[in-house]
Order: sequence, then structure tokens, then C-alpha cells
Amino acid sequence: MITTVTGLYDTYAAAKTAVDALEDAGIPSSAISVIANNGDGSIVDKNHSNAGSDAGTGAEIGAVVGGAGGLLTGLGLMAIPGVGPVVAAGWLVATAVGAVGGAAVGAAAGGIVGSMTTAGIDEREAHIYAEGVRRGGTLVAARVEGDDALKARDILGRYQPVDPTTREAVYREGGWRSFDESAPVYTAEQIEAERRRRL
Repeated sequence: MITTVTGLYDTYAAAKTAVDALEDAGIPSSAISVIANNGDGSIVDKNHSNAGSDAGTGAEIGAVVGGAGGLLTGLGLMAIPGVGPVVAAGWLVATAVGAVGGAAVGAAAGGIVGSMTTAGIDEREAHIYAEGVRRGGTLVAARVEGDDALKARDILGRYQPVDPTTREAVYREGGWRSFDESAPVYTAEQIEAERRRRL
């Protein structure tokens, strides 16, 4: 049985290390997804990508960024409603985007939350993860079977993932109820303030 194992990270660096460790452990790149908020341009400078003027509209852009190999070489710059500019790669992104060829993110499967729940992620956690990405975080998800599920959970747990229950409580203290894709996107300043609070 295929299981979706997830980790939300406050920093892209931690998520990148987790993805590298998954790949080093033999989890294929095709089984891994990453969605990282890039509203502050800290992961890729939008002025040095091929992202067009519609980067904020929810259109798939496909700018390639990343490192020397594996999943992270294929990160694309796009926008997700309610989240804003992200760099992302993998099967979860394809599900959120829907049809290939510039379809609006969220056109299929109910957007980012719908793509996660379709993949077997608990709806409550999907809302927390989507909000976490909205506020500057990075989500890593792996679709794995059998012993690989235990291996992936262990690996994702090594790099200081966010505890969803604790983070949900923090969000609720501020009046949050659930992820809202029609909510205003966080500005670079709000993302930075949110990251400072978490670190």
C-alpha cells in the first residue's frame, strides 16, 4: 500500500537536506515532492529566472532552479492561490496544477489542500501544511510503500520538521481557522517576520 509521508519545515535549507537524504536512502525522485514559499525571493531571484509577468496569477511558470542533481534540479517557479510564489517539483505539484500546459494551479483536485487530501494526507493536516507554506515554510512529501514508509518518516523527522498539532495551536491563537486560498498572499516582510518568530 502506498503511503504519503510528509514534513513541513520552517526553512528551505532543512527541507533541502531532508530531500537529499530521502534520495540518498534510495527513495526515487519521482516519489518525492517539494513546495517552498518564495514570496521573498530567497530561494530563487525572480529577476534571474524565466518567470513571466503572470507569476502571481496561479499559472505554471516552469523556471528551472536548483542544484547538481535529483528532484531539486527540476524546481519550477509558479504561484498557488492563497500561497503566492513558490518553487516546487514533484507529483504533488502536478496534482495541484491539474492538466499540463499552463493550467491554473488549483484547477483540479481543489488546489493545494485538495491535492494533499487526494494523496491521502489528513484534511486537518493538509490545511496546516498549506498555511505553513503560505507563511514561508517548505513542504516535503514522499509517496512510498512498506519499509520505505518507515525509512521516509525517520528521515523527515531528523531535520526539525514542524509539529502540526503545535503549529495549529499557534495559528488558532492568532484567529486562524483553516487555509483559505482566497486570502491575501503574505508579503516578503510578513514572511520574514513569521520566520523570525519560528526560529
